[in-house]
Amino acid sequence: MNYRGVWTIAETNKDKIKEVSFELLNRGRKLADKLGTELASVLIGNNINNDAVQELIYRGADKVYLISDPQLENFIVENYANVLESLINEYRPEIIIAAATTSGRSLMPYLAVRVNAGLTADCTDLDIEEDTGNLLQTRPAIGGNILATIKTPEHRPQMATVRPKSTRPNSKDEKRTGEVINITLKPELIDGRVERIGGKKNEQEDVNIQDADIIISGGRGLKKADNFDLIRELVKHLDGVIGASRDAVDRGWVSYPHQVGLSGKTVLPKLYIAVGISGAIQHLAGMKTADNIIAINNDPEAPIFKVADFGIVGDLFEILPMLNEQLAKEAKVDEI
Repeated sequence: MNYRGVWTIAETNKDKIKEVSFELLNRGRKLADKLGTELASVLIGNNINNDAVQELIYRGADKVYLISDPQLENFIVENYANVLESLINEYRPEIIIAAATTSGRSLMPYLAVRVNAGLTADCTDLDIEEDTGNLLQTRPAIGGNILATIKTPEHRPQMATVRPKSTRPNSKDEKRTGEVINITLKPELIDGRVERIGGKKNEQEDVNIQDADIIISGGRGLKKADNFDLIRELVKHLDGVIGASRDAVDRGWVSYPHQVGLSGKTVLPKLYIAVGISGAIQHLAGMKTADNIIAINNDPEAPIFKVADFGIVGDLFEILPMLNEQLAKEAKVDEI
């Protein structure tokens, strides 16, 4: 039984496509090119803007499988899985990747069981094995202390979820052409047992470090929870958000939604300032692709300096107060 092609699962917010959908296309494009096959994006929803659909092609898709129906407006695992299972049985993709978001983490395990496929969750890297063409799926393991590379050579499709913000989307290329395939929803694919009756915002959603342009993160070098006030003051001056190393979170200095790294969030800000963070591999994997990285540490051999664009070797308890004081002065000048 032949399987061919790479699929990414696009996500929507009402009539707009989420940015993570374009991140997946970047990864999918590289995999498809290595395999010499087509890249398709599967888009399930309702009343999706035609320009938004076309952007999937501009960002790297060769095809878009579009299933638009009022009954699919709300994400319901059973309905979406039924649709995808039907498409898999008809078109037989070799690889399917989705985002490790709330919906991706709900949908893909359910779907994997339905189609008897392997699934590697929360991947930070994907590649193709040269000799076999198998998908190599790398993810943190043992509490984020090691990276494991997994493959599923015996089953197809090969399936993985990928961390949001772990790669950048391709630039929009309006010269690219592709095919939009409109799929009519089969009534029997709607599971009448399940109905969405409402939703409640997760309290942790108020802390969204993944969409921040500026992140100032503190680590063990801050020594105690009260010293995070230095970070909070700097955050206010720079209009940023607070990040943290796993060590700082484990010590209870800040809450888990602020954690950056393999066991926390992967971030892609324009500016990342690491304060008192040595730079363990688990942390670096969550922030090393930031546009600009500034590290403040008293150890000149700290691994964080290997990825930093600018490094300050010194006592953070001297540097941060001076920095906050200078920024406060500049703010007063701007107000005059």
